[in-house]
Amino acid sequence: MQDLGLKPVMIVVLDGFADWETPLIAAVGGDFYGLSCRHVTPGGGDVRSMGGLAVTGLADAMPRADEIIVLCGSEAWTRPDAPDLSAMLRKAHAHGSTVAAICAGTLALARAGLLAGRAHTSNGLGFLRHWLPDYAEAAHYRDQPRAVADGGVITAPGTAPITFAAEVLRAAGLPQDRLDEFLALAGAELRP
Repeated sequence: MQDLGLKPVMIVVLDGFADWETPLIAAVGGDFYGLSCRHVTPGGGDVRSMGGLAVTGLADAMPRADEIIVLCGSEAWTRPDAPDLSAMLRKAHAHGSTVAAICAGTLALARAGLLAGRAHTSNGLGFLRHWLPDYAEAAHYRDQPRAVADGGVITAPGTAPITFAAEVLRAAGLPQDRLDEFLALAGAELRP
């Protein structure tokens, strides 16, 4: 494994997080490319994934300098008591950090105002409108099955973990030839 000088990543998980949405970032990014990645949860503590995986002893969701912030999807983002990370996300983005969200994690980016004026996607336009009645960014919504990156903000539907991981790895500084390698590896089973 070569040190590629990649920016570190902080993956935020909530209780009920979607197991399949971020492991390509942490596992493949770490093992193949030397990406430094840590998992956290708001307030610190323990969470359980949708698939029943218990994750214990997580630190609080406090970003470090130059970390890419990744919000993993969870139905918890749709609840009235969802953690409000707006101030943290806005501050990190304003200081040059990339912020990324997949699936219902995109709701947190929208609540923080980070989708305003930027191309973005999610689990569908109806999904955003259902959970965010004041959502007014339909003109910037991209109805596509792949991740979208615009202005330091990365979004993806829950069905796009491969392109989501690729965009996060790109933001971390992974060179294009390695990104091509990653996409070929991750999508190999889809080719005839």
